[in-house]
Amino acid sequence: MKRSEINRYIREMRAALDEISFRLPPFCDIPAKEWKALGHEYDEIRDRMLGWDITDFGSGDFKKTGLQLVTIRNGNPADPASKTYAEKIMLVRENQVTPLHFHWHKMEDIINRGGADLAVQVWMADEREGLSHADVPVTTDGITRIVPAGTTLRLKPGESITMQRYLYHKFWGDGGDAVVGEVSMVNDDTTDNRFFDELPRFAEIEEDEEPEYLLCNEYPKAE
Repeated sequence: MKRSEINRYIREMRAALDEISFRLPPFCDIPAKEWKALGHEYDEIRDRMLGWDITDFGSGDFKKTGLQLVTIRNGNPADPASKTYAEKIMLVRENQVTPLHFHWHKMEDIINRGGADLAVQVWMADEREGLSHADVPVTTDGITRIVPAGTTLRLKPGESITMQRYLYHKFWGDGGDAVVGEVSMVNDDTTDNRFFDELPRFAEIEEDEEPEYLLCNEYPKAE
């Protein structure tokens, strides 16, 4: 991805969140050039990868396969005294797919916070981490039901789905862009994403202009 694209997508996500009056924490406003001067008091943001996250999952086609998100809070999986929860806010574009994946450790609720419907397709993983043909137990807003493997559910604004461990899922905006929340156990994007097709979690970036804001995996260490 080009840095100019990332800068533009961050601006567009800010505008989408403003439309539903969703406010971001102050660290999302820190300009890229200021991070080198920030001390160890900002280490929780650095170490837990809080902040902006724009990825095309290595696809080279962000509009078709990609995601815009902000990690708002997170714990440290190696520190039992840290937070045991995480929260994200995402902008899921119309027909833009977040690729099929599950998590070994994290359980999460995916919540449609506003905009268009969110389409979510689900399978259970089999014993070899392939796609199971078995029916899938899904819970949406406290109601549990059984659906056939590969079912696509459509969540309207305000609706949510619980993603249990080993539940393969992919999602996209249906009929427009959706603002989507995630409330979960501690999030570890470096080791806890099992993509059905082997994919990189973070994008490679072509530096065609200066970054306006750093992404969550770009912070320099405190001096």
